[in-house]
Amino acid sequence: MMTSIRFLALFLFLTISACTRPPELIGVDNLEIPTRSVVEATKHKVFIVTTREDTEVVGALFSELRADELGLASVEVSVPPTHVPGALERPKTLPPDPRTEFAVIDPATYISESAFLSSLNTELRSRSAAQRELLLFVHGYNMTTSDAILQVGQFVEDSGFKGVPVLFTWASAGQLSRYVYDLNSALIARPFLIDASEILSQSIATEYHVFAHSMGGFLTMEAIVDVAQKGQFNRTGRLQNVVLASPDIDIDLFRSQMSEIDTTFDSFFVLLSKDDAALTASRRIAGGVPRVGASDAEELSDLGVTAIDLSQVQDSRTGSHSKFSGSPEVVQLIGKGLNTAPGYGSRRQTVLDQILGDLPVRVVTASN
Repeated sequence: MMTSIRFLALFLFLTISACTRPPELIGVDNLEIPTRSVVEATKHKVFIVTTREDTEVVGALFSELRADELGLASVEVSVPPTHVPGALERPKTLPPDPRTEFAVIDPATYISESAFLSSLNTELRSRSAAQRELLLFVHGYNMTTSDAILQVGQFVEDSGFKGVPVLFTWASAGQLSRYVYDLNSALIARPFLIDASEILSQSIATEYHVFAHSMGGFLTMEAIVDVAQKGQFNRTGRLQNVVLASPDIDIDLFRSQMSEIDTTFDSFFVLLSKDDAALTASRRIAGGVPRVGASDAEELSDLGVTAIDLSQVQDSRTGSHSKFSGSPEVVQLIGKGLNTAPGYGSRRQTVLDQILGDLPVRVVTASN
């Protein structure tokens, strides 16, 4: 136990010493170089459903405090024309320079579900009928609202996802030292994630995907188990894929979770990597129990998921815990998979084989 505590303390010290969190930037525009004046920049509208309390802190929009009800909002993420796939050119000082840095502008909050849905449906109608899909993105541990929005914006840009992104941001403290707070916040957010899914089901989207990272995978699986136990999992039939990227889930808990879910839904994907440094630390905290995102692909396939092993991918610009967005080739692979639905689930082996090409990625399909 003492060894685990010392390891965690050293890990936190080194990580905190290595970097300082960049400033919040939501709604902070550059008066000298307005974001809208950079016509070469790519813009993505991101819708937000949150369990965070709102805040008056400039650039934050929402805080780390837990709200009693869902908040609804949207922003526009501006991707600079100089953007390099797999990188996140986040400003270290404000205001951002939209010519070379990401910016987040036009924050809007909605006082009712109907207002939120009206705006969401307007965005969906701007797509062709074949692209009226939603991507429900659930972020992980140690994330502020700004962190999460930028992560989604970069992922959508680099993956080439054609539908509309919706960020579910739960009340993470945004501090490495508050892992337990985040874990409890994720559990508190479980019924709210179900409520968010209910709201999205009322939109005109033809289908949707769930993409969850790290501790967000834990939250997502807990919510899925809840609805599965009530016989309501994917009752509309519009859910195409559930993708868990580097999930921070106890492997024994995951085995229990999968046993509770209707196995006729065969589009569960787990992106894992044996060299995931963050999950190595999480495993130490958990007393040595393996985490799903760093476990064995064959073992996961026995539980009914398709395991995609990224251990040999070494070109991630965002580290070993975020290869899904940090590796240019991997993020493009995921985007092609999402944009290929239907088929990414029902004919996944053929489609994935075609997409993978010569990438150092190993796919182990569900064995049941």
